[in-house]
Amino acid sequence: VQLVESGGGLVQAGGSLRLSCAASGRTFTNLVMGWFRQAPGEERELIAAISRSGRSTSYADSVKGRFTISRDNTKNTVYLQMNDLNPEDTAIYYCAATNVDWALTSNSSYAYWGQGTQVAVAS
Repeated sequence: VQLVESGGGLVQAGGSLRLSCAASGRTFTNLVMGWFRQAPGEERELIAAISRSGRSTSYADSVKGRFTISRDNTKNTVYLQMNDLNPEDTAIYYCAATNVDWALTSNSSYAYWGQGTQVAVAS
């Protein structure tokens, strides 16, 4: 599976960004998709995930209510809409995928990774 992220950049606090991740190489609807982020000096954390159909989603508490994950299975693409950004959201954001069933997916399930896209939020 090849994953290519886009949409990162520099934004002012309170602003919004939408990240995209285009997948290829496997049947997209077989993949549970997730977004991770890693800030300097921090561990990589799973912040959002979406099931194969898109009907189920989950979020880390740090982004719940501000970020929305979605997918378009006709375009083999997953999105992360990020609203009300703050400087603590500054990180490299990674798209990831797994073949593991949604009910069994954990942070360590993700086998396929994009190269990452930088998000910087200025105060």
